[in-house]
Amino acid sequence: MILKELSCTYSSNADGQARTIRYRNNTSTYNEISIAKFYTMGSKGAMTWLDKLEEQLNVDVDWMDPEYIKSMPIVPHDQTSNQLWVDIQLGDASNRDMFLETAKELKNEGWLAIYTRMAVLMCKKNINSIRGRVLLQTLPSNAFKTQETLDHARLYDREFARAGIGRDRYCIKIPSTGPALNAAKILSSEGIPTLGTALFSLPQAIACSQAGMLYISPYYNGKFAHEVRAHDEPDTLWPNVEDPATQHPMSARIVQIIETYKRLYKETGKEQPLVKNASFISAKEAMAAGEMGCHSATISHTVLDQLAKLEYDGTKQPGEGTPKPVHVYKNAGPCPERLKKLANVDPLAAAEWDGKLASTDIDYLANGGAELTKAIETDPISTTRLADALKLFIGGEERSKAKVEEVLKQI
Repeated sequence: MILKELSCTYSSNADGQARTIRYRNNTSTYNEISIAKFYTMGSKGAMTWLDKLEEQLNVDVDWMDPEYIKSMPIVPHDQTSNQLWVDIQLGDASNRDMFLETAKELKNEGWLAIYTRMAVLMCKKNINSIRGRVLLQTLPSNAFKTQETLDHARLYDREFARAGIGRDRYCIKIPSTGPALNAAKILSSEGIPTLGTALFSLPQAIACSQAGMLYISPYYNGKFAHEVRAHDEPDTLWPNVEDPATQHPMSARIVQIIETYKRLYKETGKEQPLVKNASFISAKEAMAAGEMGCHSATISHTVLDQLAKLEYDGTKQPGEGTPKPVHVYKNAGPCPERLKKLANVDPLAAAEWDGKLASTDIDYLANGGAELTKAIETDPISTTRLADALKLFIGGEERSKAKVEEVLKQI
């Protein structure tokens, strides 16, 4: 590897020791890796799938464990989470004292105040181990309630400010429903950064653009399929294909979302949400996100480990992405030739689909999001997968509420 520039980047830990190397090779963008990884690269000269993917998009970690994040061979951009990951960390022994202290301080303010502060404080543990933002999600049980979603996001905003984390270092995940995205539109006007999550369709993506959101996270796989796979049960719901970029049924929708955002940026000059692809089951799927032109990919620790172990050989890849641009829409390249066929097809569409893509002229947020609700209801995949995702996250929310209530009994 020929390096054009090399510098040490210091973390803000008390020891003041350099933890990362920042370098530039044959692209105009910088990469950042751990010092241990840098020396490994120097001795072996081998590039991993993870290294290659980081050249093509921003790699994020979809996990909250501080020790895991510190051990990663690259420094992730963002740290994402959901109610499941927050619940796991709430039950971790390393957070026990902080949990008790927070519960004592907020015992008269209800379980949600304690939960929200704990979620922010647990993210704070990772803020110096990442380059970008920490992300937390509003309550999924309120996914169809505008005011409640707005209230919880504002509570997060206050807690992040209390923790010394500015709006440039966090983002609030909002379920991509009509009512919740109406809350997101208000939050955007207040300068609170948001991400549209539980997103499965182009109408949802257009609605997120209309809400002025910073990010969207299309789920490459449905959450139920992900859970089935994770528990080693029959994975009939998971399309385990050799070439996900062209063969996975969700790829067409991802490509259409990206191309729509490119067009909207060109036509209006307005910033569009950055596509942070999520819910990967295999390393191959994560690599497909790079080829499709996603801005970033938030990846579970299990898939990150797979990517870090695989040596990259471009001659054995079905396709390959390009180095990430400085501005994902202003400097956007064309859709890869072999993916252009996906622009007008939809393997996930209902049988009666007329072949027309969702129109950007429709106001999906008007009347409480009525048009978006209708679009979701007429798309069986979006209906099913949204319900599955919310059910899964509500389960995590309820377990966390029980943990908070149990701690309150002990003080």
